[in-house]
Amino acid sequence: MNHLMTFWHNLKHSFGNLLPIVLVVGVFQVLVIRQVPDNLSTMLVGLGIVVFGVAIFLQGLDLGIFPVGKSLSNAFARRGSLPVLMAFGFSIGFAAVVAEPALIAVAEQAQEISGGRIDALTLRLLVALSVGLVVALGVLRTLLGHPLHWYMISGYLLVVTVTFFAPEEIVGLAYDSGGVTTNIVTVPLIAALGVGLAASIKGRNPLAHGFGLVALAVMVPMIAVQLYGIVVYTLLPSPADAAQLAAAAASAASMTSPPTNTAGQQALSILLDLLSMLRDVLPIILVILFFQYGVIRKPIPYVRRVILGFAMVIVGLYAFVVGLKLGLFPVGRSMAEQLIALDTHTWVYLFAFAIGFATTMAEPALIAIGAQAEEAAHGKLNARHIRLLVALGVAIGITIGVHRIITGDSIHYYIMGGYALVIALTFFAPRFIVPLAYDLGGVTTSEVTVPLVTALGIGLATHIEGRNVLIDGFGLIAFASIFPIITVMLYAIVMELIKADTGEIS
Repeated sequence: MNHLMTFWHNLKHSFGNLLPIVLVVGVFQVLVIRQVPDNLSTMLVGLGIVVFGVAIFLQGLDLGIFPVGKSLSNAFARRGSLPVLMAFGFSIGFAAVVAEPALIAVAEQAQEISGGRIDALTLRLLVALSVGLVVALGVLRTLLGHPLHWYMISGYLLVVTVTFFAPEEIVGLAYDSGGVTTNIVTVPLIAALGVGLAASIKGRNPLAHGFGLVALAVMVPMIAVQLYGIVVYTLLPSPADAAQLAAAAASAASMTSPPTNTAGQQALSILLDLLSMLRDVLPIILVILFFQYGVIRKPIPYVRRVILGFAMVIVGLYAFVVGLKLGLFPVGRSMAEQLIALDTHTWVYLFAFAIGFATTMAEPALIAIGAQAEEAAHGKLNARHIRLLVALGVAIGITIGVHRIITGDSIHYYIMGGYALVIALTFFAPRFIVPLAYDLGGVTTSEVTVPLVTALGIGLATHIEGRNVLIDGFGLIAFASIFPIITVMLYAIVMELIKADTGEIS
């Protein structure tokens, strides 16, 4: 009975994430576009599959991954062994990101659009390695008590420097890859590790030292993917013509050839897809088994429930990916095509702003972190103010990102300008807000929002003359990650100034 109630809660959670998107799309379809999109019934089925897929996935996390991951984090924090803690941080960071649904979606889109030049699995492994290394570094930072802002300033100076040399085909994808690494799998595990460590070490403040692992996990993949792009697009010979010809031939064959799949072939295809999902989740399973039995040397409690949880994670991931292809990707591309066809681009900007604000206000991870931050800050922060500021930042970011696609401006200048502002604000912002602000930039895009925003960017780049889909289509998620950091730090700076003025007057 408890499991059914939990599943019902997860189903409402998933539907709650999707509802703002449905409402915004519905309002624009009825009042602005005034036409029904093609394949509406297929899209609706796909959206329904996404809802059930995410609900099953979350149920599996609650039953299997989260309890074991949190108990391991607590056990290692009590031991206080630095090598073991760093090894566990690396392993859990790597394993969680490899199974991140939003990263899977973005990587597959990048491989498809680049004609195979960017390999989806290589991209995911590279991002996962980056996150693993940076979580290990973050564990060390928490143990040593170093302030986060020096890590972030140094890191983003390196990010901006690498951006100067990175080919334009990779920049948007690199920043998007950083933005999607922290989501429904990674945030709870990484945040629990950081806050648990800070709470267990004398002299550490959970707000100042516990937050920040998520921010580091967003930053470092940006560097790694841009370096990957330099290798692929600059140092390796270009297979573009052959890849494009092969892709075009495959596309033409798929459109002209009648479907020949039998029921047996479809069943085999489903089985192979489920096995590929098992491959995605397998690193988490292996990490947990190794540390549970090889390091702690204790059996996993409630092992049957944990096995059931992992099975539900695999099935939920499969349903999520199927739903993306049927529902969210077509919705995003359809809306982009329909809005661009209107006489003015004003509606495109309004749609981008509305989607960014509405989906962020409904983001459960943001609600949870806002409440935790209010409690940890002892009255210095208000949870609702945080949510409003972050939602406003995401809305502004996606709108500016859409403007960049429409005008055809280089993403380099927008990204470097945005992070230059972030670095400058970091010097002036109150120290207690810096880790939280950077973390909030990494949890603003949900598993439902990311695919829609990615599809919107790709759709705009596809239907605006003179745009390159790989260069211009990616990058919206990056803008959605930058501007919440700016709005939260500006809010903290203004509040500190107001308090200082009030104190002087009194």
